[in-house]
Amino acid sequence: MILEQTHDCRDAFAEELVRLARADDRIVAVCNDSVGSSKLTGFAKEFPDRLINVGIAEQDMVGIGAGLANAGLVPFVCGAATFLTARALEQIKADVAYSLANVKLCGMSPGLSYGALGPTHHSTEDLSWLRAIADLPVVVPADPAQTRAAIQWAAEMVGPVFLRIGRFPVPDVSPQGGAAFTYGRATRLREGVDATIVATGTLVSRALEAAELLAEHGVQARVVNMSTISPLDREEIMAAARQTGAIVTAEEAVPTGGLGAAVAEVVLETRPVPMRLLGPRTFAPTGGTEFLLEHFGLTADGIARSALEVLGLDHA
Repeated sequence: MILEQTHDCRDAFAEELVRLARADDRIVAVCNDSVGSSKLTGFAKEFPDRLINVGIAEQDMVGIGAGLANAGLVPFVCGAATFLTARALEQIKADVAYSLANVKLCGMSPGLSYGALGPTHHSTEDLSWLRAIADLPVVVPADPAQTRAAIQWAAEMVGPVFLRIGRFPVPDVSPQGGAAFTYGRATRLREGVDATIVATGTLVSRALEAAELLAEHGVQARVVNMSTISPLDREEIMAAARQTGAIVTAEEAVPTGGLGAAVAEVVLETRPVPMRLLGPRTFAPTGGTEFLLEHFGLTADGIARSALEVLGLDHA
């Protein structure tokens, strides 16, 4: 059962970054006039000489991050995901990924979390854009525990990475007592034999709720938290296709290039099964985040309905 208490994963990100910076003076933060929204206020207070605020200049921000990495530092480059990825995509490709620079790109408040600010602020294309870039791991934590573990992994590994840090409140979903995050490996949160729901980030908790609704219809749905989008855990996807025979993907991003497309590629190449790819495929109307998630069918009810449809079952 999903816990009712929810959390802003940016808080876990900020706390973990400060903790790591206390132990490693190479860690610095770079932001684009987003100290508050990136939750870097505590970092700035404790390490004022290790925070670089470039202003609204995302291309410079990523380039500066690459330069700091080349000088031996470990920069966490933070900004609203839509501006970090859309405005600085060339620098992410050339200065960071192609150069294998030790830069930790942190896309804050992704997906539809900016609500009524509209498509200019929604970062729904970021997974599609970045998954197309070679040598750039793309990681999407689902809750605070996984966020902390992913930040720690990113700080320890040498090389570029993109971390998608959610703003929309989520409950704890990570299994107790186990590893919250393992790079390149999915986490199976619920067993099932009739269908598999593969979700990432903010949609993982909703996928678990959808599985509970499906159980009321006699459908046992497996739930997989795909926290690493690139590289994808192909073995988990192949197992889902082989063992459950139907797959639904759910993401707060465009599925035509993101998680949905990545899963579909594996399924098509290995074991084709019926699929539904859930995510916003059009520019969003005006409204708050909850309204938008409902509009695009990214709720527990919406995910459950899609699973019943892919199984050919009546959901009236």
